[in-house]
Amino acid sequence: MKKMYTAVAPLNDIEVTKEQLSWFAGVLNVHEAPITGFWLMYAAVVVMCILVYNLGFARRLPLLKNAVVYTVMLIGAFPLTIFAIGMPVVESLLAAAVVLGIYKIRLRRHKKEKQENATSS
Repeated sequence: MKKMYTAVAPLNDIEVTKEQLSWFAGVLNVHEAPITGFWLMYAAVVVMCILVYNLGFARRLPLLKNAVVYTVMLIGAFPLTIFAIGMPVVESLLAAAVVLGIYKIRLRRHKKEKQENATSS
């Protein structure tokens, strides 16, 4: 009988330091409490994805289509959370939310000024 070897280390043997984590993962202490930290990261990724979607891409959709969009977003946030442990995913989503928020504010201000100019002329 052949012996099978795997390249996976037992979970208890893996040492992760704070320097190997993204900033947000380090703040959530993923290296000290991996399970709690992972689910907190997942919640942060989901919240940021929803925020970015609503600021930049959301349209008025029927209820069922909206449910599909958010369900796919919840599923897609899982691999993003895995990437977010070592890469700045949450930080990037935060930057995108800030940029899109500024854009929305400026767009509203521009439309308001345009409407005021049209009514005064």
